[in-house]
Amino acid sequence: MKIAIIWVTHNGKKTARRISENNQNDKLQFTPYELKNADMPILFKEYEGIIFVCACGIAVRKTAPHIRSKVTDPAVIVIDEQGTFVISLLSGHLGGANILTKEIAESIGAIPVITTATDIGKKFSPDSFARANNLTVLEMDIAKEIALRMVDGGKIALYSDYPYSNRPEKFFDDTLTDMGICISSDSDKSPFVRTLHLIPKNIVVGVGCKKNTLSDNFESFILQKLSEYNVLLSRVGEVVSIDLKRNERALQEFSKKYRIPLKFYSAEELQKVKGTFGHSEFVLKTTGVDNVCERSALYYGGKLLIAKQCGNGVTIAVAEKDVTIDFERNIL
Repeated sequence: MKIAIIWVTHNGKKTARRISENNQNDKLQFTPYELKNADMPILFKEYEGIIFVCACGIAVRKTAPHIRSKVTDPAVIVIDEQGTFVISLLSGHLGGANILTKEIAESIGAIPVITTATDIGKKFSPDSFARANNLTVLEMDIAKEIALRMVDGGKIALYSDYPYSNRPEKFFDDTLTDMGICISSDSDKSPFVRTLHLIPKNIVVGVGCKKNTLSDNFESFILQKLSEYNVLLSRVGEVVSIDLKRNERALQEFSKKYRIPLKFYSAEELQKVKGTFGHSEFVLKTTGVDNVCERSALYYGGKLLIAKQCGNGVTIAVAEKDVTIDFERNIL
């Protein structure tokens, strides 16, 4: 999670440094900014989280003009310059601000302040559940209705095409009820009058491309193949390739435009992936591995949905990972 951490005063700078030093891990990557040098439009676009070490009012005024949607806005939290309180301000559920608040508070011995009704009432939150289980929420209005019903003690129906564990008591299996959650890769499946569709982002797109491939060519070919095989873009959880392509502009721009994480593996790592793959001597001599896209797509297992396809100087293979749902899963 890429996080911009913004400070105003000297004490604030010290607290910002303490936060960074106490959270040295693979999950969180901090970039410090003094407030006067922080370009908020860029930060909202480039970062998944923004931490303000200052007065809450400053953070509100700086972020307000750039707030668009809880689906796309980054997590925003505020910490006083002494590091006493950590406040979840924006995108508490889908953006992960509530969980980030708890982690930061624990790391510096501060008090977390979370005000969302589902969290303080220890009720089920559809968007938090979706984020933790890597699911896309298709109907935010219904998600809000479900959260409100759960806060008020009501029950919700559940349908899932995937195995799950730790289901809350307030869920029941009754497809005749008016409102429920449907966890499926089929966005047209609507077992309830008011159906909240949660789509698993378990599609992995393995790619390769010629050096300096045009971004438009890359994007059009990827989208064409996904459409051709009826794979929703909303199901794509990551785009993967060999580490030699880490700086390819086409991959970086596609990832940024569609907010899909990029991952890269070495030739040695890809060569260890088990399976039967298309073999290319040219690719082997160039990269050190016989097939980049298929091996990348299947790095974490699953099944191959689309075997290697070529065009526009681009190769693509698509895999589907297994899905297991846990209602108690809670991750950044």
